[in-house]
Amino acid sequence: MKTLSVALLALLSVPTLAQAHEIWVERDGAGPARIYLGEPGDPLPEGGDPEFEKLKAPRIVPASQAPQARKAGYIEVAVPAGDVRVIDDSVFEPWGEDGKKEGVIYYARAGRSETRAALPLEIVPTAPGADSFTLIRDGKPVPDAKILAISPDKWSKSFQTDAQGRVTLPLNDKGRYILSATQEEKGDLTLHGAPVATLYHMATISFVND
Repeated sequence: MKTLSVALLALLSVPTLAQAHEIWVERDGAGPARIYLGEPGDPLPEGGDPEFEKLKAPRIVPASQAPQARKAGYIEVAVPAGDVRVIDDSVFEPWGEDGKKEGVIYYARAGRSETRAALPLEIVPTAPGADSFTLIRDGKPVPDAKILAISPDKWSKSFQTDAQGRVTLPLNDKGRYILSATQEEKGDLTLHGAPVATLYHMATISFVND
């Protein structure tokens, strides 16, 4: 990768194993979706990321009964045509000291044909196929938030959403782009029944620019 890794750019203050990884989804046309766990800004190691085995049963949104087939480095699932959404809150168990534990929930999307948000945290195109996006959290735009864009040749650059939670990207190259954003939540929280003091909500969207 030609710049700092996704994890370092998005979470410089949290250099943990969990925060060094993201879930993202790739899809070509109406073919099956491929669900990855790793660092989207880096080349995928042969056989997949070392932590890929922790990606066990990502949930398709809306729920799907389609079987999930484990491949070399990704999970493949046949889903209906259109944008694909995935959520997973069970990849990493909460970590850290008692009373200060942290956890992570991943939200991933492939495609930019729909302009609605269906995940608690989602990067949403402002129009079908648009080069501008809105970061939506719990149904509301998130202003002054960082969105990291990874181009098809793995260059990465950070952008800031405006007062309306929007950002416009210079999509100059053809190929697959991956965008990511992280929102931090603090308080008396739980993850799978375990108490946590901090939750990292991590969202990605991938799409092919023709």
